[in-house]
Order: sequence, then structure tokens, then C-alpha cells
Amino acid sequence: QVQPVESGGGSVQAGGSLRLSCAASGYTYRNYCMGWFRQAPGMEREGVAVVYVGGGYTYYADSVKGRFTISKDNAKNTLYLQMNSLKPEDTAMYHCVATFGYCSGGVPVAKDFGYWGQGTQVTVSS
Repeated sequence: QVQPVESGGGSVQAGGSLRLSCAASGYTYRNYCMGWFRQAPGMEREGVAVVYVGGGYTYYADSVKGRFTISKDNAKNTLYLQMNSLKPEDTAMYHCVATFGYCSGGVPVAKDFGYWGQGTQVTVSS
């Protein structure tokens, strides 16, 4: 059973950093497009960053470019999201997502990802 499992959320002051982890459980993640969506209360889900784990494609939302970095550890079957220079507007529930095959390109669409983790809360205070 394909199940992304997130960890690493928490509370931090503006300007701080957090690193989210997503362990790929039940599948070989190299054949998947994986990434992170976030959703704040009352807001639409936003694709923050996605990557084709096999290599060759990475996407970042404009709102996080230069501050967030998506990376992977193939030995651990784990995806990471390093978040630096955090802002209060980054406060949201962050979900790790996965779909088999290549990333579709462009702005990620939530419905294109069939596998979602339970989410981890990130709270940034001013």
C-alpha cells in the first residue's frame, strides 16, 4: 500500500527554519512524482514543491522560490522539504503527496496526486 508519512512540522518564529520529511512506505519512490502541498484555514490547497524522484524535474511555487528546497535520500526512500526564512504566511498544514509516473509539469494540481500523507502542521509566528 502506497503511503507517504510526514514528520518534522512544528512552531517557529519568522525567519526561522524547519525541515519536513516524507518517508515512502510500501513503494519504490523513484518511479513517482512526489512533493508537498499545503493548506491554510479558509484557503485553497497550494502545490509548494514537487519533484520527479527519478530525476529531471523540479517545481517550486513562486511564493517559496529561494526559500524552500526539496531533496531526496534514495537510500532512505525519503523526501525532504527544507524551509528557510519562514514567514507567517507559510503557516499551514503540509501534506506529502505522490503519484506514479512523471510530474505533469506546470502548477501542480491536487487531484493529480492519488496518495496523500496525513499532514504535519507548520506554524510561523511573527
